[in-house]
Amino acid sequence: MIQKLKRSFLCFMLLLGCNCLFAQQKTVSGKIIDQETGQPLTGVTVNVKGSTQNVLTKEDGSFSITIPSNQSVLLVSYVGYGSQELPVGNKSTITLTMTNTNKKLDEVVVIGYGTVRKRDLTGAVVSVKGEEVTKVPATTPMEAIQGKIPGADIYRDNGYAGQGANVRIRGTRSIGNPGSSNNVLYIVDGVQGVNMADINPNDIQSIEVLKDASSTAIYGSRGANGVVIITTKRGTTGKAKLSFNTYSGISKVAGYGEFQNGPEYVAFKREAFRAAGTWNSPADDSKIFNAAQLAAIQNEQYVDWQDLLQNKGAQQDYQIGVAGGTDKTKVYFSAGYFHEKGILKLDEYKRYTGRFNIDQTINNWMKVGINSQLAYIDNDIRRDPFNQASKTPPIGSAYDSAGNFILYPNGGSEINPLADQQPGQWDRNTKTTRFSAATYLELTPIKDLSIKSTFSTTQSSAAAGWFYGKNTIDGKGANSQSQITNSQSSFISWENLLNYKKQIGDHSITLTGVTSYLQTINTSSFAGGKNQIFESQSFYNIGSASQQPFWGSGYNKQNLVSFTGRANYSYLGKYLLTLTGRSDGSSKLGTGNKWAFFPSAALGWRIVDEGFMDNQDLFSDLKLRASYGISGNDVISPYATQNSLTLIPFSYNDANAAVAYGINTTIGNDALEWELTATKDLGLDFSILKNRISGNIDYYDALTSNLIFPYTLPGSTGVSTINRNVGKTRNRGIEVGITTHNITNKAFTWSSNVTFTKNKEKIVELPNGDVIDNDYRKSLILGQSPTIYYDYKKIGIWQLGEEAEAAKYNAIPGDIKIADISGPDGKPDGAITSADRTYIGTRVPKWTGGLNNDFKYKGFDLNVFIFARVGQWMSSDYYAKFVRNGSQNSARVDYWTPENPTNAYPRPHATRSSSYVTTLTEFENSYVKLRNVTLGYTLPKDISSRFKMDNLRVYVSGKNLGWISNKKDFDPESEGIIDQPLSKLFVAGLNVTF
Repeated sequence: MIQKLKRSFLCFMLLLGCNCLFAQQKTVSGKIIDQETGQPLTGVTVNVKGSTQNVLTKEDGSFSITIPSNQSVLLVSYVGYGSQELPVGNKSTITLTMTNTNKKLDEVVVIGYGTVRKRDLTGAVVSVKGEEVTKVPATTPMEAIQGKIPGADIYRDNGYAGQGANVRIRGTRSIGNPGSSNNVLYIVDGVQGVNMADINPNDIQSIEVLKDASSTAIYGSRGANGVVIITTKRGTTGKAKLSFNTYSGISKVAGYGEFQNGPEYVAFKREAFRAAGTWNSPADDSKIFNAAQLAAIQNEQYVDWQDLLQNKGAQQDYQIGVAGGTDKTKVYFSAGYFHEKGILKLDEYKRYTGRFNIDQTINNWMKVGINSQLAYIDNDIRRDPFNQASKTPPIGSAYDSAGNFILYPNGGSEINPLADQQPGQWDRNTKTTRFSAATYLELTPIKDLSIKSTFSTTQSSAAAGWFYGKNTIDGKGANSQSQITNSQSSFISWENLLNYKKQIGDHSITLTGVTSYLQTINTSSFAGGKNQIFESQSFYNIGSASQQPFWGSGYNKQNLVSFTGRANYSYLGKYLLTLTGRSDGSSKLGTGNKWAFFPSAALGWRIVDEGFMDNQDLFSDLKLRASYGISGNDVISPYATQNSLTLIPFSYNDANAAVAYGINTTIGNDALEWELTATKDLGLDFSILKNRISGNIDYYDALTSNLIFPYTLPGSTGVSTINRNVGKTRNRGIEVGITTHNITNKAFTWSSNVTFTKNKEKIVELPNGDVIDNDYRKSLILGQSPTIYYDYKKIGIWQLGEEAEAAKYNAIPGDIKIADISGPDGKPDGAITSADRTYIGTRVPKWTGGLNNDFKYKGFDLNVFIFARVGQWMSSDYYAKFVRNGSQNSARVDYWTPENPTNAYPRPHATRSSSYVTTLTEFENSYVKLRNVTLGYTLPKDISSRFKMDNLRVYVSGKNLGWISNKKDFDPESEGIIDQPLSKLFVAGLNVTF
């Protein structure tokens, strides 16, 4: 009996203990939100410390978890927000706020037809904020971000007023027409093909550059060469904000090559005739100079034509913007004026811009809006006078003693280089009006689903007039000419977007579908003639032209229809997948080949989110990306698949003209297919040392096939070329972008941004092997870049003592010495023939890079930007200015004489040919340039607020200030171009916000 009581008592105590144990367990629920935005955080890990029990927060930030006792501690962690320990105690409901320690990962990046958090990005996309764009005073936004985008080769080789920059993303793919078929697609607020000249940099919120096939595939053939997406500023809720931005400054020529002055030219011409045996001493000057030239030489009357042409330029920019709105209506408005006067008279560019963006929320399931821009451009264009100046002997004067203009100085044959800028002699102007707008309707009929329909258009009209008088460089003392051209362009786009986003537990999926219709119509007409009755009427009375009238008109139309689908999938926020497919139908291609399908896939792995990374402090972010995709390019002009007729006027007896037609020498090819580019990309995004250093590294390999190329036909066919799908090119490279926060404290900060790009492009297949063109800049060689110099190789100048060897090559001392590389049997044969031409160099740099430094001390800010372009070759106009017989002036170069046995330039010679001059122009052209320096000061807020201002900043800036190069004669970025010299700019500016 006692034993039974003991067993009963033991069981009772055990049950009591279990009851107490279960009594201590409880369920805790709560919500986790962002401290700064108040928005719920999804996917936050809530773990019971010391156990394996954990849950993830739902889409609304809520969670529920069972804990063993009130003494339990919850460990809450979220990537970018760090981790927190939270004792539970007696609480059953908890609300926790977390601070984002890595805000960059949650920045929204604009991609094709949508946005994505930077942490979830799987493609090679670089984002630049609007404030970066305005750090450099520039005509166009792309010029302002030179050197700041890994993989983008941006440079300017034209110094005329209003001119923009050349842009290539990841090299040259197409070779049929590389000047246009490798162009980047620009999209502004959803409007495709917007002209960069219309965009005021102050209106820009951000610029995204899409580089790999995964990110560009959603644009199909339009995005084959990379996509630049520009998002302009929008209205904001709350107090309206007014901003005013302006700068003004002066410009001057940067590093223009010097030409021979008067005494140097006289010495050069004397040497040319001494070499020919005509001149022996100044007593023979009358044999080589005319009477007027002799008088000028005796009076030491010389002229610097280049200096007379160059003037101080000016640049100014004004922009006012207003942003404001309510919860339902948001409006942004801006107006801008940009004015640039070039370094030449009659070279001027004016741009007037207006932008109006409005977003209106109708109700909780409907939203409408419009993004619109108007640009009016008034451009006076000066004909290049520098080539004429480079030829005209620097002897005498531009004006006589009475101040009258001398049309032919010194009685020579070269017209005065200043002729065009004489009153009433030159007038060339283009007025362009472009209106772009995109209107949209967005519906959210059910949760997680949005439907958006966007209609956009760009309407452009240009009126161009051109007149030159009889006594101008083009008139040549014979006739005046006037011409007008009117052109119109109409682009319309209708796109419908369906987007479905769903979070199911640990899985997140976004589905996107797009239908797109694009149409472009271009029309033009022109008329002109020679010998106007009244030259004062310029090009405003074409009917008065009495000689050689001409006229014509043009029309073309093209359509593109597309269907696109994309799926973005994420598991646990760390395993990412993007699948895209787009089908394009182009009216430019032939029957049966109009449609093509362009697929792509991308994977992302957020390594930093893995459990094995929990106990490390080095990486704040680490993500691996990989993608593969195919894009297309329909690089031909409309109707190029069809044959066309050409008017052939002729006469039987030189009196009665007849009209006939012939087939165009380039015949159509209805079998043309899309060019295709298959691109592989492997990328790594990282951030270390608590975000002190962050960056991305990408390796890419792009193979372009089915190249559309003008194939040469035998002369017996009666035509010359046909476009065919032949050949392949390949671009491989590495891109690096690194941002560092070197010093960060309350008084002083210093941050740097470094970019590096190395691209190797080459032709890997041609239908009949190498294509050797007579033009040394147009040959295509297997294994080399499509943009090379293929020429004779200069190895020096024939010297005294080498007469016998030189004679074997029909040369004498003082002539250019060319390498005997090959003959008919592939070996040197003792003769210089076309077989001795060889690869000299490529215009593509081996690498480009940029170093951008920002310093801030209290109210002061300093930006210093350095840009490098290394390994590319040039063929310089300046070095080509060598007229051996002395009939014209030449560049100031080191030429051979018996007393100066140089290997640089040949001896001047009045009777020997100027063969192989192109070999004098080809040099490696690496340079490092101080692109921009800006120093600013922001007034303390307690002072600016007294004047009702939120912010006031003043600054000074210098652009294109200096460089380091192996060639010192000119600005290396211009490659010594004669007719369009680059300039350096100095401005002072003001930024005010109310």
